[in-house]
Amino acid sequence: MRIGAIEAGGTKFVCAVGSRNGEILERSSFPTTTPDETLDQVEAFFREHQVERLGVGAFGPINLRTVSEQYGTIGNTPKMAWRNFPLLQNLRSRLEIPVFIDTDVNVASLGEYNYGVAKDAGSCLYITVGTGIGAGFVQNGNIFQGYDHSEMGHILIQKHPEDDFEGACPSHRICLEGLAAGPAIEARYGKKGMELADQNNVWELEAYYLAQAIMNYFVILSPEKIIIGGGVMKQDKLYPMIRKQFMNLLNDYIEVEDVNQLIVAPELKDNQAVKGAIALTLQD
Repeated sequence: MRIGAIEAGGTKFVCAVGSRNGEILERSSFPTTTPDETLDQVEAFFREHQVERLGVGAFGPINLRTVSEQYGTIGNTPKMAWRNFPLLQNLRSRLEIPVFIDTDVNVASLGEYNYGVAKDAGSCLYITVGTGIGAGFVQNGNIFQGYDHSEMGHILIQKHPEDDFEGACPSHRICLEGLAAGPAIEARYGKKGMELADQNNVWELEAYYLAQAIMNYFVILSPEKIIIGGGVMKQDKLYPMIRKQFMNLLNDYIEVEDVNQLIVAPELKDNQAVKGAIALTLQD
């Protein structure tokens, strides 16, 4: 079976064709522009590379309530051309095949669970730290879904006593995303993260905020694997810093046998979302 996959990001769309075992057979990417222009390129790709079904991991917020008339519709995104755009409906109409949709971070979590670093675990939490912060939780092969998709990047955390930055989230200011996402780093220091690679104080503060969030997620969800990816995590020095601060915060309250095996980097590199979109189409 040839399965289609889309990582529908706010910056670019990645289209792929794969097999049930997660092998990527064809792949193409292009900038996210207007819905019509972008979906014209999506349609052209899948007309050339025929598939039987399609999985989509989309930027959000997106309506995932299956009983809603707005199911599969992009919500209050800052990308104005996409606001209130019925993405799922348009893809089904254009391609005339079964289409399955979830958030980009949820399908990334599903990808690592099925094909990556969490394939031998019963549960995993995938966190992406980049332009925004989001997280998806998979247990026993199922993505966690409540009333709508979770927004774990917007939890409130304690500010560091020496951090006078006011926060970058327009809704909450000092939520996790407002303090630790890529734009927050740039706004705080006046430089992008890649320009601050040799400044350990920058990454110790970043680890301080991420460790708090991971501590909260861990005591609530108790995942077997916590996977952290995204552009900010290209700073490999962050992983040991986060592990150390996480263990300090946990303070032996819950036993962790090996924090190096609990908090890990993605194994699928930049393919976790498209592979997860493939897996999404195979769920019961």
